[in-house]
Amino acid sequence: MPSIFSRIVAGELPAYKVAEDEHHLAFLDITPLVEGHTLVIPKREVDYIFDLPPAELAALHQFAQRVAKGVKAAVTCKRIGVAVIGLEVPHAHIHLIPMNQVSDMNFANPKIKVGVERMKELAAAIVAKVPAADAGAAQAAPLQSKAERETAGSNDAAADGELAQLRELTNGLYYVSESDAPLTVVSYPAPAGKLSPEQLLKLLSLPASTPVETQELIYFLRNHTADDGVLGNVDLANRFKALQMYLKQELEDVKVYRVGKGPQLDAYALGKTSGGKLAGFKVTLIET
Repeated sequence: MPSIFSRIVAGELPAYKVAEDEHHLAFLDITPLVEGHTLVIPKREVDYIFDLPPAELAALHQFAQRVAKGVKAAVTCKRIGVAVIGLEVPHAHIHLIPMNQVSDMNFANPKIKVGVERMKELAAAIVAKVPAADAGAAQAAPLQSKAERETAGSNDAAADGELAQLRELTNGLYYVSESDAPLTVVSYPAPAGKLSPEQLLKLLSLPASTPVETQELIYFLRNHTADDGVLGNVDLANRFKALQMYLKQELEDVKVYRVGKGPQLDAYALGKTSGGKLAGFKVTLIET
């Protein structure tokens, strides 16, 4: 009988996936010691981790290293603890556990309960921070936090970094309405205070009579962040979750502005950067 982890690999059971490649998978433990507790497995079912051939064992740990960097960047902690127990599920796996004290690694501790929405938030945050693997070049650095960017350089440099990360997060993503439209990163000078529809129309050089409807970002993306939503692809849904998480965490007062009337209109997801600019993405909607 396949292990429970093999059934996750096969798509027979759901999981809060945070990273995946051809041979490995990482997902959140649903009975964690702490928030962000992550399991890393080889897709090939092997019971005892040290029965893996040396090359496969090394590759598993290299994959776990990338995942650990993502977890540490997404979850507040001092270290990522590593453990291999191997008695509870007959499928080799590595525990990555965010630690602030040694006792956080004690498997005798009661398991905590984390709600579904919080698990989704954690998974999306980690997905956004796991560095990409690139055999031909140095690995990409995890996405920086707002505090790191503000410490590292000027407001303009921080804003440029935010735009670069937005381009990375939106690259290849399409919004599905009655047709598919790419997400385009945009930036404008930010007015004082919160952005009003009237101020947005001025920035876009549109008539003051142009209709503007505001929506919450979570509502606007609800069908794209759902695992069983319009995309029909969990990996793409996870990318939209990561984008949503980034916008909500890194920009202030994020809203979606639907500008114009059907059947074709433009939607702008905008918030204020740490550099004092408006940034986000634009997408054209077809609604008949």
